[in-house]
Amino acid sequence: MKKKIMNAMEAFSKAMVQPLMYLSVGGLILAIGALLTNNTIQGALPFLSWGSIQVLGKLMYQSVMTIINNLGVVFVIGIPAAFAKKDKHHAGLIGFMSYLMYLKTSNVLLEVTGQMAEPSEMLELIGTGQAEILGIQCVDMSVFGGIILGCIVGFVFNRTSQKSFDGAAQIFSGVRFTFLIMIFVSILFGAADNLIWPWAQKGISALAGVIKNSGTLGLFLYGFLERLLVPTGLHHLVYTPFQFSDLGGVLQVGDNTVVGAYAIAMTELNMPIEKMSDSIYYMAIGFTKMFGYIGIGAAFIHTAYKENKQRVRSTMIPLIVTACLAGITEPIDFMFIFCAPVLFVIHAVIAGLFLALLKVFDVTAFCGGNILSSFITNMAAGTEKTNWPMMYVLAAVQIVLYFVVFSFLIKKFDLKTPGREAAAPAEPEKAPSASGAPSGGGALTANVASLVAGLGGKDNINSTENCFTRLRVNVKDPSLLKDDLINQVPNSGIVKKDDDIQIIIGLKVAEVRTAVEDYLKTL
Repeated sequence: MKKKIMNAMEAFSKAMVQPLMYLSVGGLILAIGALLTNNTIQGALPFLSWGSIQVLGKLMYQSVMTIINNLGVVFVIGIPAAFAKKDKHHAGLIGFMSYLMYLKTSNVLLEVTGQMAEPSEMLELIGTGQAEILGIQCVDMSVFGGIILGCIVGFVFNRTSQKSFDGAAQIFSGVRFTFLIMIFVSILFGAADNLIWPWAQKGISALAGVIKNSGTLGLFLYGFLERLLVPTGLHHLVYTPFQFSDLGGVLQVGDNTVVGAYAIAMTELNMPIEKMSDSIYYMAIGFTKMFGYIGIGAAFIHTAYKENKQRVRSTMIPLIVTACLAGITEPIDFMFIFCAPVLFVIHAVIAGLFLALLKVFDVTAFCGGNILSSFITNMAAGTEKTNWPMMYVLAAVQIVLYFVVFSFLIKKFDLKTPGREAAAPAEPEKAPSASGAPSGGGALTANVASLVAGLGGKDNINSTENCFTRLRVNVKDPSLLKDDLINQVPNSGIVKKDDDIQIIIGLKVAEVRTAVEDYLKTL
């Protein structure tokens, strides 16, 4: 039983990595777009205000943000494709069609029950418990819905896609049978979503009163829940009432009444007051986004296995910059939330702790947006009004705390964070090579026949996958492996874990996987 659970968790972890591998590139483009369109940078570099550069910056930022805002779609396609043992393109397509049916089911049920929320002019559907995904208004499960449905599709696909029928029922054979099943599963999933998820949303909303009346402890809960609930989309129901309703405070300015933490902070910024009011703390959820992810990313780089450090470094640095400059943290969050959930809980605890510490140390600085806008705004507001120097002291402490705690726990419990997806071999079995390293794609794929033979032949290979650097092969009988034949393809080591074999190829591993799959088709 334990082995089955561990295998399922490992398969899920590998499936999650497949869609996320693109986000490091996307995050870099998003960060560049954010820099090009940043008002502060434009003030220092006036030439960036040129119309063509601004259009380019907006295109770069908004194009990638479309992906970030639709991660549920990415997961519902990528996860089934990663799970599928055969016909991966069919699995991904069925995943996407299932998602559309699920969204529409939710939409229809909202409409017929009269529960369709009206978007506001400023917040649109944020805070209503509903969202518009692919143009369809539905109950908001955020990325969580895509992940759950993607796993369901992958499970159903592997068990039904090879089913065949005779006679008139032949039309339902193969992947069409999977699709037939998923029509009803998607409808049931959408109906269950509409029935169950609003209760979870109401539960989170009910906590607002507790947070409001609990002082510093309430601020901890506020920061803790805002981070912890990111994958479910319920975090919107944590911060929205405080930032945009009277839960976040009420300020009387002459004959005008200002309501909500956001409006109060913007109003007090331009008022001749000695200090910002406590409403500013409900705007401080950006503190960890600006600083904490530096420590998280550094810990992932530090704890990655030696052969993966360069890859993890090139992946994490753009995503850290994206978090600091654009406040977009989902690409990093989803790299460890499922493979190391204990880290994500601790992450939420630390985020809540430092939001409370801002109150303890009387820091009323602007901690939202991004590092650049926060710095400029606090400089404009002044030290007495914000006590902003102490914010940077706490920022340094938070970065170090994240790095130390995450590094310790990752190594202590061998958590499968980026760069640690599989146990490193104690003594890698070096491939024979005159130069000592592969020279290119041609050398890697030239001996693919020997590689397949070394894996026991076509009949011994259940499936082939790859992560960033490793060819992952599941075999029927590990005793049939022949290392000398496998090593005809240059590699840095062979990791054997029961029937799961991992060959460390390097960044050109995708070429090897394609060559193996193409060769298997000829046999």
